[in-house]
Amino acid sequence: MNPLSGAGASSGVAERRIALLTDQFAAASVAGAVHLTERRGHARELAAAALERGASTVIAWGGDGTINEVGVALAGSNTALAIVPAGSGNGFARELGIPWAPQAAIAIALGGRSRSIDAGEIDGRLFFNIAGVGVDAVIAEQFNTRAQGQRGLGPYVRFAIREVWRYRAARYRVVLDGEAIVSNALLIAFANGREYGNGICLAPKARMDDGKLEALVVEDRHPISRLWCGRHLVLAPPTARRGSSPARSARPRSKPRGRSCTTWTARSAARSIGSTCGYGRVC
Repeated sequence: MNPLSGAGASSGVAERRIALLTDQFAAASVAGAVHLTERRGHARELAAAALERGASTVIAWGGDGTINEVGVALAGSNTALAIVPAGSGNGFARELGIPWAPQAAIAIALGGRSRSIDAGEIDGRLFFNIAGVGVDAVIAEQFNTRAQGQRGLGPYVRFAIREVWRYRAARYRVVLDGEAIVSNALLIAFANGREYGNGICLAPKARMDDGKLEALVVEDRHPISRLWCGRHLVLAPPTARRGSSPARSARPRSKPRGRSCTTWTARSAARSIGSTCGYGRVC
């Protein structure tokens, strides 16, 4: 559990969350233990230790960072990942149909069915929702510098407007299913799930269990046009490229300011993790 995750985390939230989990464990006659994260990477360590002890399910209570760390530790095992969403956007939890209310999410974790989902891999690092390079990565980096409890949709939108206005695009050569595309790209994203969070849908055709990633290349444009076209992320999502091959690669053709050039590969690691899922979904 990340004790301070969420846009409105306040003092005493950790104690209330621990009490709720303890009560739910007792009501379900489950032998569960609660551990609080203390630093980046700690959730992965705790999940790995639980896996080694033979846990059947590990519950990640937190945002996308906490969920990713736990998922990475459990990938390829028979231990299921369960989620109590408490982040700023919760796109991954939305995709799985997990309730927002902690008590309902815990009930799913303890009694729900599990489904196998894919993971994406980019240069050896696993991801479960969306990963990429470009302006969205810069926005996320800036957003993550805010203190816990001071995030949410409002600050994200402010960061997005600022960075979309001043971001300098790089030139990329992208290879998708053997086809090369040269682009001055505002962003390149690989989507296992459909949305970033907060209902911002990037890849409406993405499916978490089809063994493929949706690849999106967004061409650069004037800052005013960037802002105007960005409305489609909320009102009408852009069209994604759906490939038959699980591997895609991209390489910057010109050096982005302040960054080094590199070559990286993204691919889908099919059926790599089991996750409990919520209401209204086929599990």
